[in-house]
Amino acid sequence: MRLRKTILLLAVAGMMAGCTSTGGARQPSAPETVAPEKALVLPPPGGPSIVSVVERKRGNGVEQTISLFTSSSVPGQNSLKVQFFGASGANPGAGNAGFSKINESGIAREVARSAPGVRMATSATFLQNAYGPFGYASGRSRAGDTCVYAWQQIRSSTAANTQARNFGMIQLRLRLCDARASERQLLGIVYGYTVTGTFDGEVWNPYGNPPPADVALGRTGAPIYPDEGGYRASPMPIGYEPAPAIVTRPRAAVRSASTAQPAQGVAPAPAPIGPRVPLPGEAPQTSARPAAAVAPIEQSVRAIGVTVPSPDCIGDAAMTAACRR
Repeated sequence: MRLRKTILLLAVAGMMAGCTSTGGARQPSAPETVAPEKALVLPPPGGPSIVSVVERKRGNGVEQTISLFTSSSVPGQNSLKVQFFGASGANPGAGNAGFSKINESGIAREVARSAPGVRMATSATFLQNAYGPFGYASGRSRAGDTCVYAWQQIRSSTAANTQARNFGMIQLRLRLCDARASERQLLGIVYGYTVTGTFDGEVWNPYGNPPPADVALGRTGAPIYPDEGGYRASPMPIGYEPAPAIVTRPRAAVRSASTAQPAQGVAPAPAPIGPRVPLPGEAPQTSARPAAAVAPIEQSVRAIGVTVPSPDCIGDAAMTAACRR
């Protein structure tokens, strides 16, 4: 009898639950495509354009895979992957994403998968952009394509975490392969991207406290110059294709084979006009004259008419005979 009552109560409870449900259809938490304007990280101006953005919401944050324009024969898609880790329960119904700090073994596996067939070498140089330190590996394919795989973790310092604030964390991965760009040009994308996503609440600020002002400001003996090198290092160039340099080539002067080259630093003499006049004691060189240039004005130099005698030969018969010889 008691068992029958229990079964009856369960049946009634099930019927009541069915009556209170709306019966509407819903889609479980799954990756979805969003507009490029909603990307949490944007490439710099002049960098690779955004092809698509796939977003996946997590219980403790959100992930995005931002596909970028690719011009390379290396298999794979250029992409920028970003993960925001915040408070649990940020997106009810979605499972939490496990996260761990960046370690050497994990990065080595990611680098090996990023560009198949390309031998990648990790850089040991300490670098940092506007968001803090980052690391990267680079390599070149057999076809000459350049590949870069960069990683970065944006998180406040341990000292800032002890103040019950600044608990958020952002992890980024950038994969770029290009047939025309150099390693330095691809690395400029890491210096130029902008993180546009934020966390709700100051407690989850991943950047920590704002840094103090530069100690050089207002201090005697620390000049600050205009932004033409100054006392700061010049910024990293951003973009794939720098403007081509304008090269001006001087027009080559037409010279004959017999013309000697002038000495360096000495202006060349102007070309002679007309026939060449021989120097005293030099035999005349008629072959040096350009025939075509002087032909229209060339005239005969033969004597025309009678010969006029000298005044010394007039009036004396003996002198006249001598002049005739």
